[in-house]
Amino acid sequence: MEPKLLSRDNFREGVFARDGHKCVFCDKPAVDAHHILERRLWSDGGYYLENGASVCADHHIACERTLISVEDVRAACGITKRVVPSQFYDDHLYDKWGNPLLDGGKRGKGELFYDESVQKVLKEGGVLDLFTPYVKYGRTFHLPWSPGIHDDDKALKDCSQFEGKQVIVSLKMDGENTTMYPDHIHARSIDSRGGEDRAWVKQFWSRISYDIPEGWRVCGENLWAEHSIHYKDLPSYFLGFSIWTDKNVCLDWATTKEYFSLLGIDHVPVLYEGVFDEKALHDIEKKLNFEVDEGYVVRLADSFPYGQFKNSVAKFVRKGHVQTARHWRAGARFKPNELANDSERV
Repeated sequence: MEPKLLSRDNFREGVFARDGHKCVFCDKPAVDAHHILERRLWSDGGYYLENGASVCADHHIACERTLISVEDVRAACGITKRVVPSQFYDDHLYDKWGNPLLDGGKRGKGELFYDESVQKVLKEGGVLDLFTPYVKYGRTFHLPWSPGIHDDDKALKDCSQFEGKQVIVSLKMDGENTTMYPDHIHARSIDSRGGEDRAWVKQFWSRISYDIPEGWRVCGENLWAEHSIHYKDLPSYFLGFSIWTDKNVCLDWATTKEYFSLLGIDHVPVLYEGVFDEKALHDIEKKLNFEVDEGYVVRLADSFPYGQFKNSVAKFVRKGHVQTARHWRAGARFKPNELANDSERV
């Protein structure tokens, strides 16, 4: 059964009633229906019974400061069905403010991390030193008509967030999402390790890393290894698609291209630039060769903060596209793609 979205008052009443109007940690009278995951992370307000906990004043503060984990709050409430915002992954763990939990007690910076109120409460909790400077790339929703949606994918209900706005439509490349910083490089997972298929892009990064501004990151596609599509004329094994500042803001596309040029990075092929036009997108679909093209990606041409990623980027994926399994690299025999200029191979 799908969780039911409640009104604010019904949420509070329902949470208190479920927990007997007592704090789930100490049995004192409950004074607040605490949002287990911050309501600002939800596009609909997050007023779900499964996202609430009855707490006293002291335990409310502890939860807000993330001194009590989200999982411990759920356990205290007897909640067995996890409910998370649509842009989150069901099998990932997060703190109250949507910051992903990493191995070794570390945390990644989520979409609300730089909010002043969040910074204040995390500082009060004494947990700011747990945060890594590295950021996991956002989850890209499918366009409503994308035929390549899998069971664990998410799709937009409509395209209202793009209407009337300038967008960039680029070819979706079948590679491995990769992020570069001045001092670090990783795949989609922040703690990803090296390997034969990541050796070229790591060497490429080592040549440009000192030119990446402190705290910034460059995101793109590592295309050295063949996945489901074999490329024969790539301009480079790394094609960039976005650059983010030290405040977790994605640069506008014009500025992004300027930085790519300065860094010597080729960007993903652009198929359309202009005001969002659904008909233009369908025309693009007709021109793509889905034997060798995975699909396309739409992004706002303007800059946007990480917290608005879910409303600023979307994708169309071909029907039947084989998603690379999560652990596909284990024991894999890699086949390199081909470059247009073979001198770039090393």
